[in-house]
Order: sequence, then structure tokens, then C-alpha cells
Amino acid sequence: MDHRFITTAFDLPGYKIVGTLGLVRGIVVRSRSVIGNMGASFQSFFGGNITIFTHLCEQARMDAYNQMAEHAVAVGANGIVGVRYDATELMPGITEVLCYGTAVQVQNLT
Repeated sequence: MDHRFITTAFDLPGYKIVGTLGLVRGIVVRSRSVIGNMGASFQSFFGGNITIFTHLCEQARMDAYNQMAEHAVAVGANGIVGVRYDATELMPGITEVLCYGTAVQVQNLT
């Protein structure tokens, strides 16, 4: 899928939405490892950005995003509008990351 047609907006300037195919989503459930927790504890001792958790969060978001894009392709879409993320802690150390939007078919206006 052309990632320039994936947006948090509800329109794509210069393009027309010619079909709506419904909700698409990607979901990832991640846990922190014991080693990651120890490394993060060490980093938090010094303050600042805890890069171990930053990397974990970014990877979870990217995986959910890519799953959403694959879901859109599977339903015949070439775009996704209204993209949002949501995260829920299912239990201590285990987090669900959800990326969702509306699958659409778009055409160039020219």
C-alpha cells in the first residue's frame, strides 16, 4: 500500500474517496522482558529518556500500523483515513497497542 494514502485526516487533498470499505485494524500485545526491565531501571536511575521502553513502544506501534495496512490491502483498499492509536495495559507489564482507521478507495482528481 502507498503509505502517503494513510492519514489521521478524513480526506486526502488532491484525491477523491470513491469507496469506503469499513474499519481496518492492527493489534499487538507486548510484554516487557526481565532484562528490559532491569535495563530500564538502570536508565531511570540517571533520568531522561528510557530508550529501552521507547524502542519497545515504537516497535509495537509500527507492528500494529503495518498490520492495519495489510488488513486494508486484504479488503481491497488503497488508502486509510482517520487513523488512530490506542493502548491498554492488560496487566502489569503487558500492553495492547491498537492502530485503526477507515479503509477507502481513492482516485486522483486529475
